Amino acid sequence: MKSRESELLFLYLFFDLTILNISILALYNFGASACLRVPHELSIYLLHANLSWLITYFVLSKKNLYLRDGFGNRFLRISLRTLIFLLVLGIVGFMILSKSLSRLFILEYVALFYVGKLVFYFFLYQYLLYLRRRGKHINSVLIVGVSEITKFLRMIIDSNPMLGYKFEGYLSRDMEKDIDVIGHPDHLAEIIKEKKIELVFVSLSLFSQSIRATEYLKICNNAGVKLRFLPENQRWFKSKINMESVGDLVVINPQQVPLDEIESRFFKRLFDLVFSLLAIVLVFSWLFPLLAIVIKLTSKGPVFFVQERTGINNRTFKCYKFRSMKVNSDADNLQASANDDRITSIGRFMRKTNIDELPQFFNVLFGQMSVVGPRPHMLQHTEQYSRLIEHYMVRHYVKPGVTGWAQVNGYRGETKELWKMEKRVEFDMDYIENWTFWWDLKIILMTIFSEKTYNNAF
Repeated sequence: MKSRESELLFLYLFFDLTILNISILALYNFGASACLRVPHELSIYLLHANLSWLITYFVLSKKNLYLRDGFGNRFLRISLRTLIFLLVLGIVGFMILSKSLSRLFILEYVALFYVGKLVFYFFLYQYLLYLRRRGKHINSVLIVGVSEITKFLRMIIDSNPMLGYKFEGYLSRDMEKDIDVIGHPDHLAEIIKEKKIELVFVSLSLFSQSIRATEYLKICNNAGVKLRFLPENQRWFKSKINMESVGDLVVINPQQVPLDEIESRFFKRLFDLVFSLLAIVLVFSWLFPLLAIVIKLTSKGPVFFVQERTGINNRTFKCYKFRSMKVNSDADNLQASANDDRITSIGRFMRKTNIDELPQFFNVLFGQMSVVGPRPHMLQHTEQYSRLIEHYMVRHYVKPGVTGWAQVNGYRGETKELWKMEKRVEFDMDYIENWTFWWDLKIILMTIFSEKTYNNAF
């Protein structure tokens, strides 16, 4: 299975190729000997350089992916890779370059590329450390168990801010084993809530702790927190292609879903961006002024209703809707019901036709939601139903959606009876566990054309 490692591989490659091509173009057009360049030679230099860097990068990709300490380690790796890049340039150049092309120019752009990489990655490293200290764009990580393996994992997390992880502490039965032990494994659920943990690593022996592992999985599912097992017996898993990895460590995802794959998330996000932009430009742009006037004329209050809801990884975000109710103190606590006198005349029409959800395409554009996914619920419902329904919090392993599989099957609106929310969760879990891109398209079409979609809308 592809993991965070795959994302970093291609992200670093993108950065490197960008710096390389900027270096070549800058020197070719503005360097000391730019006036001597022949225009058609540029494409040859670019082809030569990019091909050579791709070879260099993928030959050494994993060995140079993770830091073992601070930026000094990155400096040594960049230097080594640049030397190997020069060697590859020479070999590839011998095969495809004519003698008329300047070898001096190649050395010049490699030098600029080298300096550019050092400067870029230094500031990127410092910026990511700054974000980590501020608690921004990070996932809080808890490690259960203290051993050489878990300490190595902690070192990788601390040294690689690009991972987006922040180590919060260990849980251990021996409270004096390490100064960073913050609790006992029996208190995992409480500590997840207290520290707002988003990812748990559990050190696991190959031949023991299977019962305990099941307990950890249940606790994490109930909390909506992702769990990864870290085998102590690493050599048993090195050849398993369905394992994830963090640096040199193999980790096991006990609850793999399709959207764990980087390719799936990439295409889903790309579709979200395109679809939300089209919805905003083609529909929202002209519909907004009309609805804004009508909403203002029919009731006092703002055009938009903004409510905090639970998103991916249990993170709270502000969800936007056209206001369909009179301004009231129960908006964040009481669901709309049939014949609810809080709903305005235009509001009833918007809710029936789903137009009130249109501003959520801005949430999609900002990356807080997806076009299709489990519907986000208000915070009170998250608190309430997480105690009553098993796997309720697993809904938050993926981004919430403007529309969803439960909604197009008629499970929307008021949920006074517990079974109604249980059915929503059942459909949401089916979607999460079996997601495909074509299923998203089907749900979008059903949202527009299926009669079930408009059931229970008021």
